[in-house]
Amino acid sequence: MASTREIVTKAVLGKGKRTFTTTNSVTPDITPSTILGCWVINHTFRGNKNSDRIEIVGSYDVNIWYSCEDDTKTEVVRDSNSYREVVNIKRKEDTDVTNEEIIVRSLKQPSCVKAEIVDGKIVYTIEKELGIELVGDTKVKISYDEEEDPWDDLIDDNMDENIERQIDSEVNEDYL
Repeated sequence: MASTREIVTKAVLGKGKRTFTTTNSVTPDITPSTILGCWVINHTFRGNKNSDRIEIVGSYDVNIWYSCEDDTKTEVVRDSNSYREVVNIKRKEDTDVTNEEIIVRSLKQPSCVKAEIVDGKIVYTIEKELGIELVGDTKVKISYDEEEDPWDDLIDDNMDENIERQIDSEVNEDYL
């Protein structure tokens, strides 16, 4: 006889990913000649629900290595950036859940995709990809059988005497 039960569990109710591109500029103390490298470090972020949208708030630091004084010296300029991104997440099911949890993951760490010198400033473009999951309680219906499965297999605990003798004869007691 089959019956059904409802199980309340946490499940992913909505999921998505998005690539974000931001262009910033920084003016170094010494006029740059050539850009030698750009690194993004200290990326932190968190997600919050804001009505029907997800708001992601984060920050990162950018270190730009450049040459100056006609390529005879090098310097590093540091720039801190904060961001606020608002995204819509499609729900997998239409539920009215009050205790939803927002999980944000960095699928592609922020990296500099372009850096150039414009009028003594360094203009750089940062690209990052974030994955967002909306997790909440949901109900799952399962059917189950109340009858117990029959016990088909017999467990034989008796060891064959020949096997026991063979083991005793093959053991080397002077091994160590």
